[in-house]
Amino acid sequence: MPTTPFLTREGYAKLQEELEYLRTKKREEIAQRLHEAMEGGELIENAEYEAAKNEQAFVEGRIKELEYLLASAKIIEESGGHSHIVQVGSRVTIQEEGMEPEVYTIVGAAEANPALGRLSNESPLGKALLNRKAGDSVQVDAPQGSFRVTILKVE
Repeated sequence: MPTTPFLTREGYAKLQEELEYLRTKKREEIAQRLHEAMEGGELIENAEYEAAKNEQAFVEGRIKELEYLLASAKIIEESGGHSHIVQVGSRVTIQEEGMEPEVYTIVGAAEANPALGRLSNESPLGKALLNRKAGDSVQVDAPQGSFRVTILKVE
C-alpha cells in the first residue's frame, strides 16, 4: 500500500504550476518538434523524431506522477507551533556532536531538498527525528554509517 505523500501549501502550488506547464506549453512544444521531424521524411532513422518521442514519454509519465501526487497528497502546515513533538511540518534544530547546529523543516519526499533545509520524512534522518522532542538524542542509521544527533529545538 503506497504511503500518503505530504506537501506544504507552497509545494502543492508549485507542483500544480508544473503540471499545468507540462499539460499545455510542454506538450505543445513536443507536438511541434514531432511535426517538424515527420516533415523531414524517413522516421526510422530520424534522431530528432526519436528524441522527441522519448521526451514525450517522459513528460507524459511526469504528468501522471503529478496527477497522482496532487490527488492523494495530504497538505501540511509548516511550523505550526502546535506540538513539541517532531512531525511532518515541524521546524527542527539538531546538532551532531562536534558540529554546528542545523535547522530543517520536515517535509514529504516530493519537496525534500536538504541543501535548502527541507528534509524528507522518509529519509534516515527524517525517520529518526519523527515523534521525538527537544532534548532527545537520536541514533540515525544512514547508508554512509550511523551517527547520533541531539534535538535542540522543535517549532
